[in-house]
Amino acid sequence: MKLNNNPLNVNRRSLIKYGGGFIGTSLLATIMGNNLINPPIAEAQNKEITPDQALEKLVAGNDRFVNQKRTKRNQDQNRLTEVAQGQEPFAAILGCADSRVPAEIVFDQGLGDLFVCRVAGNIATPEEIGSLEFGTLVLGAKVLIVMGHERCGAVKAAIKGGELPGQIGSLIKSIDIGTVTPKSDDLNSLEKAAKANVSHQVEVLKKSPVLSDLIAKGQLKIVGSYYDLDTGKISLV
Repeated sequence: MKLNNNPLNVNRRSLIKYGGGFIGTSLLATIMGNNLINPPIAEAQNKEITPDQALEKLVAGNDRFVNQKRTKRNQDQNRLTEVAQGQEPFAAILGCADSRVPAEIVFDQGLGDLFVCRVAGNIATPEEIGSLEFGTLVLGAKVLIVMGHERCGAVKAAIKGGELPGQIGSLIKSIDIGTVTPKSDDLNSLEKAAKANVSHQVEVLKKSPVLSDLIAKGQLKIVGSYYDLDTGKISLV
């Protein structure tokens, strides 16, 4: 169905406020112009939902995945057509690039539901932060989850330390393993380090003026989580 309201979850003044340092004036004009001409036809799933309700939807979706009761919602041709003209994801994910942790599958969501950024070690780089600012401020995602996971190779590399080839080292530098020492090599230490890194990345995200402003207004919640590769269960950190 067509929406009569502006698809942006912020007003023009808010976008201009962040325009120079966030999305840039040219991109700002493009976003506003495109949405005035071609408003999204997808159901406004993030308009009448609170951050807590958005988080509950993700938890419920993961429960379905764990219990092999996936609905595979929003994955058919109708949904493809529905979201072709616009997106209004209810949640944003900062996850690891690990091939075993696909957000849409483990949360039992579909096209247009999640705004996902994936990078080794689920780190909040300036590029990832900018993308997530866009997904929340402009697109209206109500919850932002940082998702670490069991047996993360990037976290393991951070524990071991040492020189790494190419640009891999630039990623590992941004991982915070907390109090775990380089001599720690057991799975318990790896889990502890992965969770410490999740908590650190959450704090990095909260330092964003854009994201912190949304939190202060009750329009966003940022939480950390940990994915168990063996069970598929996601627990909050």
